[in-house]
Amino acid sequence: MRWAGRYTSRMNRRAWMLSLAAAGAAAQTKPATPAIAVLKNRSAEAKPITNEERLARIERARRLMKENRIDAICMMGGTSMDYFAKIRWGNSERLFFMVLPQRGEPFFVVPSFEEDRAREQIAGSPMASGAHVIAWHEDENPYDKVAFGLKERGTVTGRIAMEETVKFAFTEGVGKAAPQAAIVNATPVTAGCRSIKSPAELALMRLASSVTLEAYKAAWSGLRDGMTQSEFGGLISAAHQQLGFRGGAMVLTGEYSAVPHGTIQPQVIREGTIVLIDGGCVVEGYESDISRTFLLGKPTDKMKRVFDIVHRAQTAAVKIARPGLACGAVDAAARKVVADEGFGPGYKYFTHRVGHGIGMDGHEWPYLVKDNPLPLAAHMTFSDEPGIYIRGEFGVRLEDDMHITENGAELFTPQSPSLEDPLGKV
Repeated sequence: MRWAGRYTSRMNRRAWMLSLAAAGAAAQTKPATPAIAVLKNRSAEAKPITNEERLARIERARRLMKENRIDAICMMGGTSMDYFAKIRWGNSERLFFMVLPQRGEPFFVVPSFEEDRAREQIAGSPMASGAHVIAWHEDENPYDKVAFGLKERGTVTGRIAMEETVKFAFTEGVGKAAPQAAIVNATPVTAGCRSIKSPAELALMRLASSVTLEAYKAAWSGLRDGMTQSEFGGLISAAHQQLGFRGGAMVLTGEYSAVPHGTIQPQVIREGTIVLIDGGCVVEGYESDISRTFLLGKPTDKMKRVFDIVHRAQTAAVKIARPGLACGAVDAAARKVVADEGFGPGYKYFTHRVGHGIGMDGHEWPYLVKDNPLPLAAHMTFSDEPGIYIRGEFGVRLEDDMHITENGAELFTPQSPSLEDPLGKV
């Protein structure tokens, strides 16, 4: 469902659980199992996004800004700034902004004592030759600097859009410094750009999915009765590391597999109990998100039936998805399969949407959720992850990443064959 984001400053539940798995992998002085030891490093397969592609992104953003009557967009450190500018900046209470105007050169507002560090990154960005840096000292108001830069470009009275992750305090500060400006939402532009993936982006995402599935298979071969979830998570992280990438997974077993985003309860994997893993890796900034459900030993008839229903729901989603179809219709197709088999109505057992956008963030626009009218477009990417969760017993989720093609949709990875053979041929 979601792997830990790269720029998250707070330690959320998923990030905390993945940190335990990563710590287990880091503690290994050698590859944990023979299957992991023979994995080949695949990092050379990853081709970074070029500055030429980022310049094309900026031009697309400006076209969308014109369509949406937006005069400038403000971004703080995070995914969108990396997407457009290849600048990775950790956020604090001090304002660091990139301002992209519809016309004219972009500018950066940076803390004065960090100007040298900021310029190092700007020098490697696609706007290295033209960006203007405005520094502010600790006794100055940084929002006045933003207003000054906007005034220089004739947009201080225009529509100024804030990227969705910008702190409210920063938005409020700009609004007070430029009271004649209208503060609006930049999501139609940022999501409008980021939701449509280029061939280079799709190649990185396909590689990330392939790496994660290979890591899962290598780790699965080392699964044994009595292993804790942290130990198994450590194998998954170690396998990703051996393949050349940072990755891991949340591990849930038994009744806790019916809690989709996990629990703080310690768990031990036992023969005959469901195991659900959910994770991925990052390849040149692009994420995978894959879930598999399986068990040691023989599944019960009820387990097999639930797996089959979830498998058919996942298939229904990918079969119906195509350009022009409403996002909500994909969720409806998967949910109908589940409900028709008695695991309804609505969200009773299938407790979450069928999918989320994915790219540089594990969750990003748009979302495959009930009644979302947004039409799908070619080269959007999503998770396809139906699930059935029976509280007190077990849960089953199957998740692969999905690419909307010109005429339909495809999964980046093969679907899971069965509970007994969860990974098939990788």
